Amino acid sequence: MLFRSLRHVLRWTAPLLIAATSLHASAQTTLRIGFQKSASLLTLQKSSGSLEKKLSSLGVAVKWVEFPAGPQLLEGLNVGAVDVGFVGEAPPIFAQAAGARFVYIGFDPAAPEAEAIVVPKDSAIRTLADLKGKKIALNKGSNVHYLLVKALEKQGLKYSDVQPVYLPPADARAAFERGAVDAWVIWDPFLAAVEKQSGARLLQDGRGLVNNYAYYLAERGFAQQHPQVIQALFDDNQAQAAYVKANVKAAAAVIAPLQGLEPEVVEKSLTRYQFGVKPLTPAVAAEQQKIADAFHALGLIPKPTRVADALPATTVAEAAR
Repeated sequence: MLFRSLRHVLRWTAPLLIAATSLHASAQTTLRIGFQKSASLLTLQKSSGSLEKKLSSLGVAVKWVEFPAGPQLLEGLNVGAVDVGFVGEAPPIFAQAAGARFVYIGFDPAAPEAEAIVVPKDSAIRTLADLKGKKIALNKGSNVHYLLVKALEKQGLKYSDVQPVYLPPADARAAFERGAVDAWVIWDPFLAAVEKQSGARLLQDGRGLVNNYAYYLAERGFAQQHPQVIQALFDDNQAQAAYVKANVKAAAAVIAPLQGLEPEVVEKSLTRYQFGVKPLTPAVAAEQQKIADAFHALGLIPKPTRVADALPATTVAEAAR
């Protein structure tokens, strides 16, 4: 009789137990991070598992989603494939102009030496003026897009004076090495790799032309609902940044196999970046607005874009309190 009563109770309570278990599982937050393999600090965070350890106490899982470059990452953020992403200066401008919904949540300090225009070692191109009429490879909508604009402007050339060839990094390098393009505008560690492995000659880096900030972006709803998660990401980022700055050679040895590069290449690229996420400032936002205005003036984006519309109401630290 007792057995029959217990079975009767279980018959009615089992679905409720299953539902409760499912509800608990679905309630767990997952932080989906969009990254590029070229983003050395995030690559180090991913490989070390340090972020997973930090977030486990909050009941948060981590999923890493790799993209070949910033524009593709922004597409992923816009369609809900990732919650947070890390990109250069230009991708957010193009994405916002296309109607993408995101907020700027932080930035890495300026690193103008970490991007450059390069030419083959035996190229007859010696100055920026020599680029007139030439084919120049770049990833459309990436941070180097603005570098090319400013470099041409410095020389008194228009964007229409050159032939942009829009290719992602891997395809651009192949085109560069077989002579299908005359120059390549690229960022580290791809820059350091082509310098060392192909003897590419640096024509102009970003110094005196661009800041080359990098930005952390988030889906607006995720940023509003989970500021503590984002703060944990930033705390871990700061710890890894301090480690890299104090142990460049050791960090390069860890990151190199993950990026498929030689340690010397990664070490060179690490010395050209300034790591350590910071809250966005009005001055940095104003610099980003200059890029948006320049792109609109050139017809690279279809309408004026207000960077202020993509800024959060409060900093991550303030929201996490």
